[in-house]
Amino acid sequence: MTSGNGEGPIVLIGAGKMGGALLQGWLAQGIAGTQLAVRDPSPPQEVSQLVVEHGIALNPGIEALAERRPRVVVLAVKPQLFGDVLPDLKPLVQPGTVFLSIAAGVSLARLSELLGEKAAIVRAMPNTPASVGRGVSAAVANAHVDAAGKEAAGRLLEAAGEAVWLPSEDLMDAVTALSGSGPAYVFHMVEAMAAAGTSLGLAPDMAMALARATVAGAGEMLHVLPESAGQLRQNVTSPGGTTEAALKVLMGDERLTGLLTEAMKAARDRSRELGK
Repeated sequence: MTSGNGEGPIVLIGAGKMGGALLQGWLAQGIAGTQLAVRDPSPPQEVSQLVVEHGIALNPGIEALAERRPRVVVLAVKPQLFGDVLPDLKPLVQPGTVFLSIAAGVSLARLSELLGEKAAIVRAMPNTPASVGRGVSAAVANAHVDAAGKEAAGRLLEAAGEAVWLPSEDLMDAVTALSGSGPAYVFHMVEAMAAAGTSLGLAPDMAMALARATVAGAGEMLHVLPESAGQLRQNVTSPGGTTEAALKVLMGDERLTGLLTEAMKAARDRSRELGK
């Protein structure tokens, strides 16, 4: 069993949108730039600026990193590049180092195949709200990661929002369908609400502004209030009122639930296909 050793650096492999969001979150958590290293041949301008401002090591050699015995190596490159990138990271596979992959569709078995059977690996699925610090990540670890290793990986994921641990990797496709793809469902709901508002006579820009603010406000209530989503719905639904009239349409015959279930099954099935 291995765990994060608590002393070596955190290494980010790939500094795109999600990798960059995590990097910003780590710095905001108070992790010193001198404890971070980034490997990316063409980092975005904002990442390059962080590198300079915080003294982060950029593109250090693998052997030099291995000597520093990284706590966590975060794999944030595109999945199609894993076959080229990961074998070069094998010198980093050592006691005390955890590999944290945030690539969609790449299984623990495939990661172990590329890194070596002794690698301690955590597979996670963050979502795009991580870019504003409000994401949620689901994670699962292989047998080489102990409690301390999970804690180290979890802290890094929580820099961009919340993190939950799955009891089985088999659930990752369901997570992809719910939280991974979920933000797009909400964005489309805003589009649909705005379109409906326009059909009722509102100017398109006003309808969109109202829809955006409504969904953002409702999301913040879910974030800060202790009540369940069902209770919050009931709180704003007066008997015989306008909200009840609308909900009878949405909830009658479980229309919205059925539609979302159908959509998420499609997303889950596609996730399974991509993972093969």
